[in-house]
Amino acid sequence: MFKVRTYNQISVKGLEQFPRQRYEVGGDIGHPDAYLLRSQKLQGLEVPPSLLTVARAGAGVNNVPVSDYSRLGIVVFNTPGANANAVKELVLAGMLLATRGILPGIAYVQTLTHLSDAAEMSALLEKEKARFAGGELKGKTLGIVGLGAIGSMVADMALAMGMKVVGFDPALSIDAAWRLSNAVTRMENLPSLLARSDYISLHVPAMDATRHMIGEDALASIKHGAILLNFARETIVDPAAVLRSLDQGKLGRYVCDFPEPAMLGRADVIALPHIGASTEESEENCAVMAANQLIDYLENGNIVNSVNFPAVSMARVPGTARITFSNDNVSGVLGHVLSILAEHKVNVLDMMNKSRAELAYNIVDVQNMPDQAVLSAIAAATHVIRARVI
Repeated sequence: MFKVRTYNQISVKGLEQFPRQRYEVGGDIGHPDAYLLRSQKLQGLEVPPSLLTVARAGAGVNNVPVSDYSRLGIVVFNTPGANANAVKELVLAGMLLATRGILPGIAYVQTLTHLSDAAEMSALLEKEKARFAGGELKGKTLGIVGLGAIGSMVADMALAMGMKVVGFDPALSIDAAWRLSNAVTRMENLPSLLARSDYISLHVPAMDATRHMIGEDALASIKHGAILLNFARETIVDPAAVLRSLDQGKLGRYVCDFPEPAMLGRADVIALPHIGASTEESEENCAVMAANQLIDYLENGNIVNSVNFPAVSMARVPGTARITFSNDNVSGVLGHVLSILAEHKVNVLDMMNKSRAELAYNIVDVQNMPDQAVLSAIAAATHVIRARVI
């Protein structure tokens, strides 16, 4: 029986993925094998020795102490792409709100409560509507910073709207490149993209390398009157620099999902309450993906969409046992483990070894279930972080 402790309100569809006969799931589970969470901050919380894995139902993992967990051999999952459609649609809404006079038009109409005659109201609106005309997206250039799951969907949407799309992503993966439309023009650097774009949409993760990537220097390159949209993370943008650019008339408008007090009350800022991924469908998708990734890891040792360990998946042969172990990414560890298995006369049928930065992960299928002495010997081997038998 596997034990999964949940934090926050997890979608019922996600919880339904766990077979009741094999899983105990709840918010007060003791000695958990896994955590399933959304926004709960795990920094500072005691780590139970039983914990094998953590799944964050969402893309960002800044609420998880990933480096600390890596040293303990705890696999951390996220759910990239599960909320992509929700964010994509909000980006479109943000561009439309920033381009057309939708919000001021609505606000103006609500001031007309003193009118009781429909014909009079209609005549007044005909007279005043030019104030809220705005422009169109078609033919404009959208610059996308970050061309992953969300960025590529935003690109497809913009192309369908008749926009030109340019993109910049210095860390573009092979999978992301395959998803990306060939109609997207890739830019060599960020200043080039900013200088060319009427709209800039940010879709990069929050990390040291992206902190305040849109700051004073970047905004100096921006096309005059451009509209900046940030539905990624608040730390990617330097808010003080953005406000200075708005005051100087360089940046046309800022649309974000991360309001700050200084942004309130400004006509050139459209600030939303961090609702980018907050749709019923998105939360269900994230929860289902997170749950299935936990199940595959707990039952098969397979790793898909981990933020700290390499992707490793291997089909299982019925009637065999599986040993998995993580280790420091140094030479000789796998050979040492294989010698331990040979010494204990454990027959290896298949195996897979992958590494990622300082960590390596191994799946070894063996003919018969090894005894505790074998597992103990593997766990005690130099540079082995964690080992288990499935």
